[in-house]
Amino acid sequence: MDEAVASCLATLRTAVDRDWEEVKAGRVEWSCHAAAFHIAEDLIAYAANLAGRAQDAYVPFDFTLDDGTDNTDLLHVIETTGALLAATVRTTPRDVRAFHPYPFRSADREGFAAMGIAEVLLHTHDIAEGLGITYAPSEELTEAVLACIFPHVQPGPAAWPTLLWATGRGELPGRAPVTEWRWHNNLVVPAERLTLTGVRPGAARDLRLGGDGGLEWIDGGPYQGTREAAGMTVKAYEAGVLRPEFGLFALVRHDDGRAIGGIGFHGAPDEEGRVEIGYDLAEGARGQGYATEALRALSEWALAREDVSVLCAAIEPDNLASQRVVSRAGFTPASVAEERTAHKDHNAADGSLLLYVRRA
Repeated sequence: MDEAVASCLATLRTAVDRDWEEVKAGRVEWSCHAAAFHIAEDLIAYAANLAGRAQDAYVPFDFTLDDGTDNTDLLHVIETTGALLAATVRTTPRDVRAFHPYPFRSADREGFAAMGIAEVLLHTHDIAEGLGITYAPSEELTEAVLACIFPHVQPGPAAWPTLLWATGRGELPGRAPVTEWRWHNNLVVPAERLTLTGVRPGAARDLRLGGDGGLEWIDGGPYQGTREAAGMTVKAYEAGVLRPEFGLFALVRHDDGRAIGGIGFHGAPDEEGRVEIGYDLAEGARGQGYATEALRALSEWALAREDVSVLCAAIEPDNLASQRVVSRAGFTPASVAEERTAHKDHNAADGSLLLYVRRA
């Protein structure tokens, strides 16, 4: 956040002597002055929602400029509201979520930070384009924004042109123009003792490489299955086929905020509405009903969707504990016909894996 605001100020201070009211900001329907004010409006609104733990709507207050506020003072307002959002993000616990409409009606501190950074980068671009001055933020910062709130967008050769294309502000070779877009905060699914927290591509990459994914894990976590699932998330993101709600979720305990395992899907539903689900726990969390609780919660979320009709779980024949988990979560052994048509890559039909299903 600090870096984004600093780049905005450094760029726009070179043109404070221009009449921002009379110049259109790039491709948006605002003047440069209105676009700059919009940056500040969004930053203070995000800070307010996160600090106030708003759950159903934006905190209801107005934000205005004093009469006669000039361009220099307007940049000071952006600097101040950026500092307020940055401070709020730094002091907000990891598990707090507050209202934002897209797409699941909430965001955590990382999501609000990424949205605030995106507002600064994109509207600074708009203003700079209108004023005819050069602006380009760092690739590292832009990559982080894309991986956080544009997980459905395939990375391009360079991050900044990709973000501009993804928000309808530019062209990208080989890709159709974008006319409508939304960013995509991660999904969380509540359970009785756990929160199933959607793992973003950046966190998944860290998990795959042996890191903690930004989570505090119990001893022994994350287990290997979670790291492998993180690798699947990264692969799907890089291929441009990731549907984040059908990716990996970390299982985070309510009582101590620690991650104990992972659960998720092996991809999006197929044309017949089938999707495979898998899970694992760190050894210290096993035998306490967490896997069953998580599997029930995610299964009920998935089967409530119109695009999911059958959930599948493929289990080793000697893994009796996992067979008990799926049975308690409402899964039943698949029929021979289902074994022949579903998940052939697991060789379920020849007995190497047992296939369980749960239907809508």
